[in-house]
Amino acid sequence: MAAHINIGTLISGGGTNLQAIIDACKDNTISGNIVFTGSDTPDVKGLERAQTAGIDTFVVDYARIIRSCRSGIADKDLPADFSLEDIMEKQHLIDPADGNALFFLKSRAIAEKQLLDRIMTYDMDLLVLAGFMRVFTPYFIDRINTVPGKYRIMNIHPALLPAFPGTDGYGDTFRYGCKVGGCTVHFIDYGEDTGPIIGQKAFEITDTDTLDDVKRKGLEKEWELYPACIQKFARQILPERA
Repeated sequence: MAAHINIGTLISGGGTNLQAIIDACKDNTISGNIVFTGSDTPDVKGLERAQTAGIDTFVVDYARIIRSCRSGIADKDLPADFSLEDIMEKQHLIDPADGNALFFLKSRAIAEKQLLDRIMTYDMDLLVLAGFMRVFTPYFIDRINTVPGKYRIMNIHPALLPAFPGTDGYGDTFRYGCKVGGCTVHFIDYGEDTGPIIGQKAFEITDTDTLDDVKRKGLEKEWELYPACIQKFARQILPERA
């Protein structure tokens, strides 16, 4: 039986979850090796963390790509295997009636193709989003999840899903007045934070807690939960290789 899975990681910022995963792989809490760390943003702290750990890194600069698309997107700019009809039928991220829908899907597919070109050079079992702040279109997802029913993209969300999807889970939890907060690790599907839940951890919110307190408590739980969920994935697939 193979001793380890190969893990790809994507980040957008400081990479504290990435560090927790690096540490868990190092001490064998995770039966896995991180084979790359990619970022959509240049020069972030998370890239430095990966490089210090001897992990290959790369950047696909989404902001630059999207800026360049604003001057116009020709058919030749799109990936050769891009099907707008297929993506529009599958995606649940943006209202098709929204005037920005076509630009969003086409510009993201251009960026995703560049990301895929880097990822596909590695032998990877699982793609972990360790603070990656870009949503994926079906164009990307279908090229990672190639076997129906077999999810291979994992994400962590700062709330107890299905409550408070979106980008500000801890803030939404705090402003709603919840007395329990938490985080969720889930697989990625075509919606926003709607994929199958793998694991969750909760924490108490006291009357004196500030938003910063909630975020601190949440991050501490994230650093425990994410490695545990990756190891759960590893335990499920490694016996298949025996």
